[in-house]
Amino acid sequence: MTATPPALSNIRKLKRIAPLQLGKILGVLYGIMALLMVPIFLIMSLFSTQLPEGQRAGMFAFGVGFALFMPVIYAVMGFVFGVLSAWLYNLVANWVGGIEVEVE
Repeated sequence: MTATPPALSNIRKLKRIAPLQLGKILGVLYGIMALLMVPIFLIMSLFSTQLPEGQRAGMFAFGVGFALFMPVIYAVMGFVFGVLSAWLYNLVANWVGGIEVEVE
């Protein structure tokens, strides 16, 4: 008779997240999400041509400025909050254990 090996558990525990890696991932994801908003800000800045003469330049510059800098700002904030979130998760996971996930 042959012995059957014991069944392996499909439950795994996520004990630690690498902070810089999560920061990079969230930075890229947040930057991509902000890029989706760029056309909206550019279209809104085109509507500034309908404003009175004194307000046109300011609103156009505001819309274009947001379209250019928002992806960068979102990417930086995604990185910072990714690093902080991973650090906080690692701290709490040391106290109470990690997240249990089922894998196949």
